[in-house]
Amino acid sequence: MPLTETIIELKNADIFQYENLVLQNINLSIAKGEFLYIVGKVGSGKTSLLKTFYNELPLISGEGIVAGYHLEKIHQKEVPYLRRKLGIVFQDFQLLTDRNVYQNLEFVLRATGWKQEKAIRDRIQKVLEMVDMPFTETKMPHRLSGGEQQRIVIARALLNNPEIILADEPTGNLDPETSESILHVLKEINSEGKTVVMATHDYQIIQKFPARKIICENKNIKEIAIEEDIIDFDSLLENEVNPSMPS
Repeated sequence: MPLTETIIELKNADIFQYENLVLQNINLSIAKGEFLYIVGKVGSGKTSLLKTFYNELPLISGEGIVAGYHLEKIHQKEVPYLRRKLGIVFQDFQLLTDRNVYQNLEFVLRATGWKQEKAIRDRIQKVLEMVDMPFTETKMPHRLSGGEQQRIVIARALLNNPEIILADEPTGNLDPETSESILHVLKEINSEGKTVVMATHDYQIIQKFPARKIICENKNIKEIAIEEDIIDFDSLLENEVNPSMPS
């Protein structure tokens, strides 16, 4: 039986945000094609962990490999190539408000080296179909609902056919029904072989779409079995630390 391929791995990693130690002595292995939830209260290190994966926060202690790149010794000129293997989905969308959907997606493709008009057009149509948003190319972001905007953000993350999708609270600003539709999209992407790592506070989503989960707490991470139901999310939210602390 073939060994499972690891696509993200941290060994004895200390994660800092500026001078603040956020996570300490982290050991984590994520298999290619896996779906992983990262949970924990604000300030526990969820976002910092994701930022380490795409080198927004450099790894200065320990070892890390993401999509074949060694984080502890990656050169600055290699970072854009690492990020082309990653699709990043933010909670606050970060769409360009002065450009329509097509122009938002075109901007990313041109910035990553795409030049041929037909190839650009075909790829944009393809990713919009993947998130069930065809025929929206001419719409401005403000004309879309929150759920529709998040689907466009996922389409943007898929443009360069990444190996990994990193989603930071992608349902945080959405109602339950819309959140569920976004998870259907992410699960469909995952079913096609892409690795999905999602930071979330959404307990209902985790219950409805079970997958491997880890919790960030006390500057460390702990694995929680898929079938376990021991995370008191209401307690987590009530006892959140100062939101100005690193997340």
